Amino acid sequence: MTTQTPTQATIIYPETDDQPMPDGEYQSRIFRRVLTPLEIHFGKVPGSNVNGNTFLYYVEGDPKQSVSPDCYVVFDITPEAIHSLSIEGNNTYLLWEVGKPPDFVLEIASNSTKTADLVSKRALYAILGIPEYWRYDETGGDFYGDPLVGERLVDGEYERLPMREDEDGRIWARSDALNLDLYWDNGELRFWDPVAENWLLNHEEERAGRLAAESRAAQEQAGRL
Repeated sequence: MTTQTPTQATIIYPETDDQPMPDGEYQSRIFRRVLTPLEIHFGKVPGSNVNGNTFLYYVEGDPKQSVSPDCYVVFDITPEAIHSLSIEGNNTYLLWEVGKPPDFVLEIASNSTKTADLVSKRALYAILGIPEYWRYDETGGDFYGDPLVGERLVDGEYERLPMREDEDGRIWARSDALNLDLYWDNGELRFWDPVAENWLLNHEEERAGRLAAESRAAQEQAGRL
């Protein structure tokens, strides 16, 4: 009997480990509120991709070498790379196919993930060359010690961005990677667009705005009959 040696083409990079999301009930309700505004904002930007809670594989040929960011944004990638990130049934980020790491990664604090987010993931993201790493703690700091922290990669090491605190208690800083300001606002993570001078819509706001627009259109149509 001849034993066949697996080739790169036969190696499987799973999109799931069949394990529930750590602290899923807690994190999942926050996940969509964080991801949706970025998906809407960058959805029509050529060469960009927004996603999260997916496996990022960073060593070709070794499916054991992976990490799962809660949220990531990547810019300036090719149509082929965009396709590789969106193939049905293959919701993974293969670093060697995309050609670059994400430009922005954000982790959502929870009891079971806080240590990894602060230590092992932080170290790995620096090795991978991810320019900005952010951590968001809805509780205000029970898990991370800070409500919101942004870090920029400088000479292979992360340096904290200067965080500002407004009189109303909102804590924020500028993300050069996203060209947005990130705010911790009474537990919510909000994104401010300084160019358009408006807040990015969260899931509930986007839905409410869409329904209101549909209602106005229906009323205008009825008025013309």
